[in-house]
Amino acid sequence: MPTEIKDRVNLKEINCEKELTLAVIGGKWKLIILWHLGLEGTKRFGELKRLIPHISQKMLTNQLRELEEDQLIVREVYAEVPLKVEYSLSEYGHSLMPVLRMMYDWGKNYGENVIWKDR
Repeated sequence: MPTEIKDRVNLKEINCEKELTLAVIGGKWKLIILWHLGLEGTKRFGELKRLIPHISQKMLTNQLRELEEDQLIVREVYAEVPLKVEYSLSEYGHSLMPVLRMMYDWGKNYGENVIWKDR
């Protein structure tokens, strides 16, 4: 496990695997980033920014760095002018897609039957 993960996630406070999972994928934007990369494939920074319009450039950069450090995404830099950088899911990132699909389905069902039921 890279040192960065251990620095960011206090393993002494993790009581179970569920807490570790939430510590790694938690936050407002990580699941959305993973969802787009999982459904739509490799994306450049600008493409992700357009897909997630309410995220700031700084936050997107930070979230992408953390996802890369946590080995959920792969950052590939091409030696071109101008510099070309692409992001895609790693093997661990792909393994999260069934979980993300189930979360999407649950949220859709909950929204339709509870939140927006009387609209």
